[in-house]
Amino acid sequence: MDRVGKQQSTVPKSAAIFGSTGGIGTALCRQLSDRGCETIYTGSRSQTAIGLPGEAPFAFDLTDEASIGAAAAMMKDNPPDWVIVATGVLTLESGKGPERTFKRLDGATMAKVFALNTIGPALIAKHILPLMPREKRFVFAAISARVGSISDNGLGGWHSYRASKAALNMLLKNFAIELQRTHKHGVVAGLHPGTVDSALSAPFQSNLPEGQLTEPHEAAGNLIDVLATLGPEDSGKVFDFAGKTVPA
Repeated sequence: MDRVGKQQSTVPKSAAIFGSTGGIGTALCRQLSDRGCETIYTGSRSQTAIGLPGEAPFAFDLTDEASIGAAAAMMKDNPPDWVIVATGVLTLESGKGPERTFKRLDGATMAKVFALNTIGPALIAKHILPLMPREKRFVFAAISARVGSISDNGLGGWHSYRASKAALNMLLKNFAIELQRTHKHGVVAGLHPGTVDSALSAPFQSNLPEGQLTEPHEAAGNLIDVLATLGPEDSGKVFDFAGKTVPA
């Protein structure tokens, strides 16, 4: 069912965006602010402020658990209603991109991709989820990808990226199951934003069909609309930008 534009609830009073200086991350922060979110924790490696009302910048590094723990401690007295992990890597800073064949697999590259796409978000959950309330709704979401779907994989390739997102989706499912025992109103979800015009997708945009590339502002609005409609029964699933479930 297409959820966008239907049964939207009020945006949260407070939110935390891990990865606030990326294309989608910045757009999420601005959209939330424009829609009335009063407090927005904006997290980046450089603790860069976006310049929003009620903004609380913080520093974190996906590969440094201590920095993630410090960020969570900063939010402890006023935990956010929504937490969105808007991080991810497709092409590494070294220029190594997704492998088109298993012959190009490299252990060090795979480890780096998993550290950023899977382990980092999992450690954010480790430190943030204990802050979430048991008596009311909250959202913990992470940017995933349709290519992380095992059953929907008909092309192969992009081995490290696909595998890291599939592993992220499994972790989100695990977290949802565990939290359901104590946090009946909580929502844990993965989000597939589509192909967004950002640094992540830039090397791969030339062959896209016309109309498939989405601007960050529009993508962020779609994801917020989807998150606003999710309930506990949706926890543990991955949803695309139209609110449709991405198969596992």
